[in-house]
Amino acid sequence: MFLVVFWRLRYKLSLRDLAEMFLIRGLVFTYEAVRDWEAKLAPLLAEGLRKRRAGKAGRCWHVDETYVKVAGAWCYLDRAIDRDGNLVDVFLSETRDMAAAKAFLRSARSVTQVEPEQVTTDGHTSHPKAVADELGTDVDHRTSQYKSNVIEQNHRGIKGRYRSMRGFKNFDAAHRFCRAFDEVRNFLRPATYINQTISPARRRVTHVQRVAALRDLICAA
Repeated sequence: MFLVVFWRLRYKLSLRDLAEMFLIRGLVFTYEAVRDWEAKLAPLLAEGLRKRRAGKAGRCWHVDETYVKVAGAWCYLDRAIDRDGNLVDVFLSETRDMAAAKAFLRSARSVTQVEPEQVTTDGHTSHPKAVADELGTDVDHRTSQYKSNVIEQNHRGIKGRYRSMRGFKNFDAAHRFCRAFDEVRNFLRPATYINQTISPARRRVTHVQRVAALRDLICAA
């Protein structure tokens, strides 16, 4: 079950793709079973990884939203990363307003347990007051489309994965998948620094170790 859900989150595979791939291995289950396993295990992975991230995020955040289609309607996926590209938080909302901006920032502060010194946004009108109310007036709030390029580029992960799914059927499933996807993606991302090179061999070792850690996380839950 873990491997099915992990492949579902990590790779561009449909529910039916996974059922077919494991059929060749002699394991018979339906695509509905894949959906049920995802609903059960994805939140466990996400919550376990979120707890591990407490206190580890940087204090300079880049905040932005992208769009995902849920039941035929566009919804707003708020995402934030720190200066080094580490995940801060992910939050799906049906609206793009002050209440949604505040809810996202509260969630980000709660999961990271970090008080940011600087927050960069794209200049949407709801952000200045939301940042001041939820994070404090001492936070340096920058509004710059150019400086938001780092988070815009980071959206490529979920956008590339989401497009092959052709949208979500309901809001809860969309929120569950997007959060689990980004948590797993962030956990498997090798920590690198400017001009640092990691050999392919080291990347392979790190990947295997972290997938094993994900499996252990599910077993412990």
